[in-house]
Amino acid sequence: MTPSSLELATLGHRIRHQRVSLGLTLDELGAKVGVAGSQLSLIENGKREPKLSLLQAIAQAAGVDLSELLSAEPPNHRAALEIELERAQSSSVFRQLGLAPVKISKGLSDETIESILGLHRELQRREREAIATPEEARRANTEQRLRMRHIDNYLPDIEKLAEKQLKSAGHVSGALTHRTVSVMAEQLGFELLYVSDLPHSARSVTDLENGRIYLPPASIPGGHGLRSMALQAMAHRLLGHTPPTDYADFLQQRLEINYFAACCLMPETNSVAFLQQAKKDRDLAVEDFRDAFGVTHEAAGMRMTNLMTRHLGIPLHFLRVDGSGAISRVYENDGLPLPADVTGAVDGQIACRKWAARAAFEEQNRTTEHYQYTDTPSGTFWCATQTGTTSAGEFSITVGVPFDDAKWWRGRETHKRAVSTCPDESCCRRPPAGVRERWEGKAWPSARVHMQMFSPLPRGAFPGVDDSEVYAFLDRHAEG
Repeated sequence: MTPSSLELATLGHRIRHQRVSLGLTLDELGAKVGVAGSQLSLIENGKREPKLSLLQAIAQAAGVDLSELLSAEPPNHRAALEIELERAQSSSVFRQLGLAPVKISKGLSDETIESILGLHRELQRREREAIATPEEARRANTEQRLRMRHIDNYLPDIEKLAEKQLKSAGHVSGALTHRTVSVMAEQLGFELLYVSDLPHSARSVTDLENGRIYLPPASIPGGHGLRSMALQAMAHRLLGHTPPTDYADFLQQRLEINYFAACCLMPETNSVAFLQQAKKDRDLAVEDFRDAFGVTHEAAGMRMTNLMTRHLGIPLHFLRVDGSGAISRVYENDGLPLPADVTGAVDGQIACRKWAARAAFEEQNRTTEHYQYTDTPSGTFWCATQTGTTSAGEFSITVGVPFDDAKWWRGRETHKRAVSTCPDESCCRRPPAGVRERWEGKAWPSARVHMQMFSPLPRGAFPGVDDSEVYAFLDRHAEG
C-alpha cells in the first residue's frame, strides 16, 4: 500500500528530528547511510518514499529502533505544526482562494504558524457551515433525484433495518402505534418529550447527552406526523449520521431519515403483500394503502414509489403541486415529461395546466381521488389525484403510471382525458392570440413575491437550523 502524503511528511519530520538531535548535516548523515544529501532532503520533506533498507540504515546510524522512525506521531510540537500547515495548504478550500502557500522555514516562528493555522481552521469551519446558494441546492437536489430514480427509489439496507427495529419492539401488523414508537426510542436509550417551545427552525431536537428527543405537542391526537418525526430523529442515530459536511450530504441524510420513517410506518413485508393483493384484484388505490397503515395520502403515495417498481414491476410518478402550479415534491421513473430548468431541477417548476395535478383544483368534490388520462409527447399516462389544504394554501398529490399499467388501478374506467404538449409554450403558458392582442400593453399585475426566495438559511452546523436557538433550548430543558 502506498503511504499517504501525511504519512510521508510525518516520516520525514521524524528522520530530520533524529538527524538534528545528532548534530549532523544532510551530507554527513547521507555519507553514513550511503545516499546523497539531496536525496535525504527529498525524504525529509515528504517528497520521496525511502526504501526499507535505507530506513534501517538511518535508524542504525541514529541509534534508535526502526519502529521509532515509523511512528505515526510527529516527533515534537514544531513538527506537528508544520505537518498540519502543509495539510491545510494542500486542501481544496485553500487552493480555491488562488493564494500562494506560506513557505515553511526555520525562520517561521511557532507563534506565526499557529496564527496561520487559526485562520485555516476558521476558513474550514466557515466552509462546513456555508449556506448552499439556491443554484447549489438545486443541483444537489437534482443529482439526488436522478440517483434515486436509477435505483427505483429503493434502499434495501434501510428496509431491513426498519423491519429489524419493528420486530425488536414487538410490532407485527397494522398501523404503528405511538406506544410502539416510544418502545423503539427506549431501546435506543431515548425518551420522547413533547414541548411547546421548540426552536422555530427545528422540527425536533435530540439531546444526545441526556437521552431525550424533543417533539412538538400533538395537534391531532393519533396523527401520523409525530410518529414520523420521532422515527426520523431516531434514524440519525441508527444510521450513524454525523454533522453534514455539505448541502448534498444534508439532503442525503434527510432522504434517509424520511425513508426509515416510511419503512416503519409502512413496513416492506406487509406493504408489499397488501399491494400485490390489490394488483391481483386490479384494485390498486393510494387511498386504500393510506387507510391500511394510518398514514397521510402523501406518505402512502411516496411509499408506493419505493416498492412498486422493485416488487410489482410497475414504473410510476409522484407529484406534489401547490395551488399556483409549482411542483414541490417529485419522483418519476416512468418517463413522464417533467418541466426542468437549465440545471435539471424540477422542484419549483410549473406543472402543465392540463395535468390532473392542476386540473383537480377545479373539481367540486375534494374528498375523493380524481382520475384522468393525459396524452403527452412521451406517451399516455393515467393518474389519480387527491387535493388538500394547509395553512400555506392548496396542494395536490398525484400518483400515476403509463397507460399499459392503468389496468391494475381503481379508476381506470374514467372517461376524463386531456392532451398536454408541454414544454411547448402554446400548450398552456401562451395566451390565445386574440386574448393576447386584446390585453398586451394594457395590464400591469403586481407579482406575489415569496419572501423565502430571499431569506438565507440560518448559519450553523445543520443547514437551516439556528444553533444558538437550539442550544438555548437544550440549556432550558437540561436545567429542568
